[in-house]
Amino acid sequence: MTSYTDKGEKPERGRFVKFHHVTFWVSNAKQAAVFYCDKMGFEPLAYKGLETGSREVVSHVIRQDKILFAFESALNPGNEEIGEHLVKHGDSVKDIAFQVEDCDFLVKKAKERGAVIVREPWVEQDEYGKAKYAIVQTYGDTTHTFIEFLGPYKGLFLPGYKEPLFKDPLLPKLPPGCLSFIDHIVGNQPDDKMVPVSDWYQKCLMFHRFWSIDDKQIHTQYSALRSIVVTNYEETIKMPINEPAPGKRKSQIQEYVDYNGGPGVQHIALNTSNIIQAIINLRARGMDFLSTPDTYYDTLREKLKSAKIKVKEDLDKLQELKILVDFDDKGYLLQIFTKPVQDRPTLFLEVIQRHNHFGFGAGNFKSLFEAIEKDQDARGNLTVLTSEAQPKAFY
Repeated sequence: MTSYTDKGEKPERGRFVKFHHVTFWVSNAKQAAVFYCDKMGFEPLAYKGLETGSREVVSHVIRQDKILFAFESALNPGNEEIGEHLVKHGDSVKDIAFQVEDCDFLVKKAKERGAVIVREPWVEQDEYGKAKYAIVQTYGDTTHTFIEFLGPYKGLFLPGYKEPLFKDPLLPKLPPGCLSFIDHIVGNQPDDKMVPVSDWYQKCLMFHRFWSIDDKQIHTQYSALRSIVVTNYEETIKMPINEPAPGKRKSQIQEYVDYNGGPGVQHIALNTSNIIQAIINLRARGMDFLSTPDTYYDTLREKLKSAKIKVKEDLDKLQELKILVDFDDKGYLLQIFTKPVQDRPTLFLEVIQRHNHFGFGAGNFKSLFEAIEKDQDARGNLTVLTSEAQPKAFY
């Protein structure tokens, strides 16, 4: 593991403030939003569709504390852009939006440095205020929208959005999700594409390297991965970029790339200040998480005996809930991963709590891989790579 302390020089102008929201392109936005509300503790926030004058695309926006997700679907037959995206990727993340200062300057700089500008800056407004937007292409078919508020915005979400059409009476009766903000968003790349993508963020968005790990450090008997984390100057936006490394069988990163039809967002990590309560509640709501064998906790207890830090939480409770622990000399983090949130084994979610620890659970990657490999095997995808690099089922 390598941590980087050099942020580079402060950008002369403009600023990436934080993650603003994540946009998913799905076949049925209404039902997708309901799933995240029921299972993960979100609540409807805003809506745009036929009833608000949006004739082509419907958007259901949901919120949990500072986390904003927007689910979008085409309203009419023949929408080729969304249609082709769904055929290729299935339900998936289309856009990661950043709140910025000086949108024009950031776009100009990105363009000068070779970024593809999907849409040049434009302004939208309603009675609650106005916002400037621009869209930049990143890995695969994923984009970043820059959002700059031109004065205080007093609306629910963004210009053009109205109140949700329906408030589900079930939601207040369910235990709260206890999730606070987006901790990081991970992008999976095909082999040998991690470095060019992380270089793109450094060059075009003036991000810097925050953390990295290679396959000598992260591997199981079957598969391995490499990862570079890039972040903005203020380190409020963290984007790990992963790629598979050669192993005996197809890695879960490669499985993702195959089923996603190329690079894309692998998982979204959601930060909580009380992971035990969050997971008790999310399990009660019916969320499905990866399982960790009891042997992991036997090993963990042994390692913690000689550790310089002390885990405050009850280890028996962490074991019961299958929450993972990673630590160094200064602090620790607690994390757990959902199973994929759609039928394709692509996007999943992470719940994370940090105690003075700024890594990404490298000590748990092996356990995570083994849990995913168990599910991969059940899907028939934990395959041996033959000499022709064609996977074949392992029996």
